[in-house]
Amino acid sequence: MTRNSHLCNQAGSLDRFILILRNGPAGDPLRQVRRERAIGVIYRPESERLSLYFEASLSEQFDAVLHIDQTIAVQPLERWALDETDLPETYPSGV
Repeated sequence: MTRNSHLCNQAGSLDRFILILRNGPAGDPLRQVRRERAIGVIYRPESERLSLYFEASLSEQFDAVLHIDQTIAVQPLERWALDETDLPETYPSGV
């Protein structure tokens, strides 16, 4: 868990909320530079701290942050058959 995520969990009984960071009251306290975890990087145990984490200021990086403590997987609206004749003419762009 990153430090910013930990801060959001410390917000009390709120399990979801939005923080307006730019020009909002939450921006100043979150201007402090903290360590964030990168997504989509190659994991190397010998250099984990250098290759997985970087320092950034949340309120300098984002205009707002939406925090949702628990989520569930998204279910597709429709399931297409593997047979290409069943796919719409505009697949996969949908245009």
